[in-house]
Amino acid sequence: MNSASSEKYPPINQLRWSDLSREQREALSGKLVGLWGASSDIEAFDSLAVEKQQALLLVLSRTKARNLWSAVRQITNIYGEGGVGMGFFAWPMIRSALERSRDFTKLFANHNDTTGGFYEKGRATSVLHFLYIDGDPPKWFVHFDLHSPVYSPASAYKHLRVEFIGKVTPDWRMIDKYLRV
Repeated sequence: MNSASSEKYPPINQLRWSDLSREQREALSGKLVGLWGASSDIEAFDSLAVEKQQALLLVLSRTKARNLWSAVRQITNIYGEGGVGMGFFAWPMIRSALERSRDFTKLFANHNDTTGGFYEKGRATSVLHFLYIDGDPPKWFVHFDLHSPVYSPASAYKHLRVEFIGKVTPDWRMIDKYLRV
């Protein structure tokens, strides 16, 4: 897998829980406990590598903008290099919320190893892609695709050429750049 991690970027310092805004701390409260054995949200966040912290904040911001953050019950994994996203357990209403939303579609959203999925429709780049695996409880994942396979024929072509055939997986800096566009 290729990633943009080899590109040169200015260094970003690791954040501390206290560096987060009150709103970010409130949104993350109770969702990080247990992540890699952490006994508190503070311990979990402070121990994350920079790329995982930045990925988490991007996912938090974008899912809050889509009114979906409240469906996240507990975060089980975070990744920020070789893909940007997280694994999580969700409250049961997430699936019906995504099915009813005009902002998401099931079109092209499933993978061979998942039960189902949903793509964000309204963006050409840095699009949310939810996946789930049925179980008790179901396992959920959300990550960003650099280019949308459902926004337009041009973005679908870029998705196919860059991400599917080219095996490029975006890092958090690429996603952040395209979210700002």
